[in-house]
Amino acid sequence: MRPFVLVKDTEMNNLQSKKKIIAIVSAIVAVCILGGVVFFVSGLGAVSKDDTADVVVTVESGSGAYDILYALDEAGLVKNGFCGKLYMKFFAPDTLQANTYVLNKTLSLKEQVNIIATGDLHYVQSSRFTIIEGATYKDAAAAISKTLGFSEEEIIAKWSDTAFLKELIGEYWFLTEEILKDGIICPLEGYLYPETYTIMDSDPDIEGVTRMIMDLTGSQLEPLKEDIPSLGMSCHEFLAFASVVENESLFEEDRAKIAGVFMNRLKKDIALQSDITVLYALGEKRVDVTYADLEVDSLYNTYKHAGLPVGPVSNPYIKTMEDCINYEKHDYYYFFATEDGKVLYTKTLAEHEQVVEENLWY
Repeated sequence: MRPFVLVKDTEMNNLQSKKKIIAIVSAIVAVCILGGVVFFVSGLGAVSKDDTADVVVTVESGSGAYDILYALDEAGLVKNGFCGKLYMKFFAPDTLQANTYVLNKTLSLKEQVNIIATGDLHYVQSSRFTIIEGATYKDAAAAISKTLGFSEEEIIAKWSDTAFLKELIGEYWFLTEEILKDGIICPLEGYLYPETYTIMDSDPDIEGVTRMIMDLTGSQLEPLKEDIPSLGMSCHEFLAFASVVENESLFEEDRAKIAGVFMNRLKKDIALQSDITVLYALGEKRVDVTYADLEVDSLYNTYKHAGLPVGPVSNPYIKTMEDCINYEKHDYYYFFATEDGKVLYTKTLAEHEQVVEENLWY
């Protein structure tokens, strides 16, 4: 019986040895896997915890996952290239948004890829410019020039380019051949809607920026499309009307009433006699207007020419447009603004002249 017992003990010992070996190998494999996971995760981590300097990365249209990884690596945003390749091979999103991104070395590769996958606007490089209410085309060109680097002359030249303007006329319902009339100073005056614009394109051009402005102008005019004809005006004439009201009224509460004054004059074929239109024809911004100024030979001069000016004299805001649509109906034909901005309304020329004499401040 003893030999049998010895054989059994040997088998048991061998079995236990095998189990130990398996356990050791398993432990080694587990450690290797864990180490690999730790290495992989670490390799995807942020390059720095403290470096908060912005890094600009451009993702070109049509870029693949590895192209993007290379761009990120070139910008110093990838901690470990090997780990990055594994991540992009197995975990990269199906879609990645081309754009110029402002990233940071404190972001992990996963965070960077998620930003690019969603086109997160918080990280997209952008430029902003603002066209203020009542600004002229020169003001708008200056704002765009300061932000985007085009010269004001380049911008204004494009806005006067007949070929480009005819393209726009074919694209936007509110632009018509009226903007090409003889005597127009800037065809797009009045159509450069006052707003703050954000440019996402890393390489914008004047035509693209202009179309972006026209898109917003169209969205603002669309709700008024059915109301404008009720004033007996085309859209171009309406913007000319609203632009005069915009710059003749200092305060919101006066706009509808001043619009009513000008509507009364238009209905009676009385010249608008707006100083704003004279100064626009002269290319100047000031308060006082001389008798010599009133003689300026221009279709914008509403002292010499009855009706509306040949085109808008500024770029009106939507609230002004709405006040013009809903102008106040009254029997005033004149108004005068005092030094503190208060507007005095009168019905006759004699009353108006007396008000001016008593309150003239310039």
